[in-house]
Amino acid sequence: MSLKHLLLRTLATLAVGSGALLLPATQAQAADRHVVVDPAQPSDTSGKIEVLEFFAYTCPHCNSIEPLVQKWAKTLPDNVVLRPVPVAFNASMEDLQKLYYSLEAMNRLDLHDDVFKAIHVQRKRIYDADAMADWVASQGVDRKAFMDVFNSFGIKSKVMRANELAKAYKIEGTPSIAVGGKYVTSPTMTNSYEGTIEEAQKLVEMVNK
Repeated sequence: MSLKHLLLRTLATLAVGSGALLLPATQAQAADRHVVVDPAQPSDTSGKIEVLEFFAYTCPHCNSIEPLVQKWAKTLPDNVVLRPVPVAFNASMEDLQKLYYSLEAMNRLDLHDDVFKAIHVQRKRIYDADAMADWVASQGVDRKAFMDVFNSFGIKSKVMRANELAKAYKIEGTPSIAVGGKYVTSPTMTNSYEGTIEEAQKLVEMVNK
């Protein structure tokens, strides 16, 4: 086993609990910069090539790469859509998944970056429903309306689908970027956040030929 692959395995072992940089556990690996998804996954967005951004609000690496992902998303062609997918590595992270989907359902994804800032810069412990409701209320969102959405069947269904996607793509760490149902790349494989975006762009071009 090469030193590089030994290091990757060690990082994977250490980072499971925190959603840190990890090599996605897909079987086939191509050129060390991405893995091939087997079997390939269908798109949930009709007529579009999906780019899935698997992330966790508590993951510091997701916080760091997010501005690059958002900048890149603006350059994607019209037939490509970026879909963030919140990941839970344990039951305690489910509320954070529900937080993302609740903000989406309420058309308040303008607060998406602020969640990262609250957790990683302001060190706010918004890890459960009550703390999240208090925080969104401080951002001008009606607390009751948020809780109604947060506890709705629709949000639970979206969380279930997110979990299905993470399982189908064999995601064991964040951030990971899946392209066209066929490939997954991550900073572990590219050795940098910028390299991950560059590799994802190459994969989009491969899929979009």
